[in-house]
Amino acid sequence: MTQTISQDKVVGIHYTVKTAEGQVLDQSKEGQPLQFIFGRGMLIKGLEDALSGKTEGDKFTADIDPENAYGERHDGLIQSVPRSLFGDNPVEPGMQFRASTDHGEQSVVIVEVNDDQVTVDGNHPLAGVALNFDVEVVEVRDADPSELDHGHVHADGNHDHE
Repeated sequence: MTQTISQDKVVGIHYTVKTAEGQVLDQSKEGQPLQFIFGRGMLIKGLEDALSGKTEGDKFTADIDPENAYGERHDGLIQSVPRSLFGDNPVEPGMQFRASTDHGEQSVVIVEVNDDQVTVDGNHPLAGVALNFDVEVVEVRDADPSELDHGHVHADGNHDHE
């Protein structure tokens, strides 16, 4: 019997994600589908919404606006901080760091460096970007109890936590 994608089902998809301009950002690797437990927040909201109710064998495209992908860009997440916060570590544009903020740990990207200031951007690199997904659903099944307990899919039903 064909299963429908719904809460706590194991789902496997092949996908390609592109920008609106057609630049490929990511795709399933080497013929291996992306596997996840549906409804656990492992995907961006727009893709999860598009998958809901689909079945094995379904192929579709989904255009996802920034709000349902990685959010809009916020200028308030770009700020200059003293170079001294980085100690003796080398600092160059494009480097990523984890920073402690008033809202907890956050990833930031270095966008500019000068002698005493470093400009960091706390926006997700894909914030403000509309995404286009080409998706093929290749698996839908019930998650086994250990997968639900661990929160992720186990390959061939076997998994050791060490």
